[in-house]
Amino acid sequence: MDIKAIVIFLLIGLVAGWLASFVVGGGGMLKYLLWGVLGAFVGPFVLRGFNINLGIGNQLVSQIVSSTIGAIIVVVIARVLG
Repeated sequence: MDIKAIVIFLLIGLVAGWLASFVVGGGGMLKYLLWGVLGAFVGPFVLRGFNINLGIGNQLVSQIVSSTIGAIIVVVIARVLG
């Protein structure tokens, strides 16, 4: 994975975490990034597990949506456990 891919991944995570904060509550920029990056792993895994296809033609938008779903899942689980 090159630097460009890592930066794009982190930017997608940041956007996903920011969007998730509108659904489940606030947080700081670091929390947005953490939620989004974790969500970038969790979201696609969960969607594939349930055989859900988002049907979005744009790959970037699809990644942001699936990462946001994952970030929401991560935040809800963290709040239940903690």
